[in-house]
Amino acid sequence: MTLLVALTSQAQGDEAPGSAQARANFNRAVVLAADDVRAFDKPPTGFDVEQPAIAHGRVEEFGYDSAVTKTRRQALVYLPAGYDAARRYPVLYLLHGIGGNQHEWSSYVRATAVLDALIAQGRARPMVVVMPNGRAQADDRPPAPERTFTPEHVAAFTAFEADLIGSLVPAIDGKYATTADAQGRAIAGLSMGGGQALNFGLSHPDTFTWVGGFSSAPNTRPAAELLRGKDAARHQLKLLYLSCGNRDGLINISQSMHRELRDLGIPHVWNVDEYGHDRESWAENLYHFAQRLFR
Repeated sequence: MTLLVALTSQAQGDEAPGSAQARANFNRAVVLAADDVRAFDKPPTGFDVEQPAIAHGRVEEFGYDSAVTKTRRQALVYLPAGYDAARRYPVLYLLHGIGGNQHEWSSYVRATAVLDALIAQGRARPMVVVMPNGRAQADDRPPAPERTFTPEHVAAFTAFEADLIGSLVPAIDGKYATTADAQGRAIAGLSMGGGQALNFGLSHPDTFTWVGGFSSAPNTRPAAELLRGKDAARHQLKLLYLSCGNRDGLINISQSMHRELRDLGIPHVWNVDEYGHDRESWAENLYHFAQRLFR
């Protein structure tokens, strides 16, 4: 379930703490500036549909011990077609929205179909893709709609930073044939996961040098705060990618990040498509983002 689905499934008269504010965020009037436009053309029709004639990667479950939750946690790992443990592969971490889990990117956004086609066409490098559960709490199942926006649930997404950096990344590098350095590691996410990706990626330039936020949610911290005292991020960052739909009430979050980065002189991509807070926007931006990684 995406953040938007969780929000709209909330009963109007029985809102949980935070739900009213979340609804107001989605209903915010969209005000576009002259540079809030597409950076790329739309992908070809069928870009996110599984193509039987090409080689397919595989998705497997991966368990790891979390020092944060003190539990055994689960992630999904995409291995590209022809994965060979004798080689080394760059790694992309994809983070889900507030109402989703580790299955959102593969089953809802159809990320594996997008990646299979791009890799088969030679338009993206073969890469390992890690799709974790971005809520670091002992019971990390998606909550009932009335608990989606509670402080406890939101706090679990913040706590995932320590789980990701301290437990998941080392576990992935220990299990798979990865390029285990910042140059070979990317992070991106949608909605709440977009905010996480920007927060974590920009805060840890020694871990990630390719960062993307799609339709990022209000958990996104200001660019000046994320980059304060981190001159290395300016010099080592390979790609910083922002996107949002021009019918998405949350676009002000990404607009603010874009304008801050522009004023700070930080190079970045800013892509504004014609969607709301929608699957189609996230699939299209994965299509564009993946082609620019690890080049």
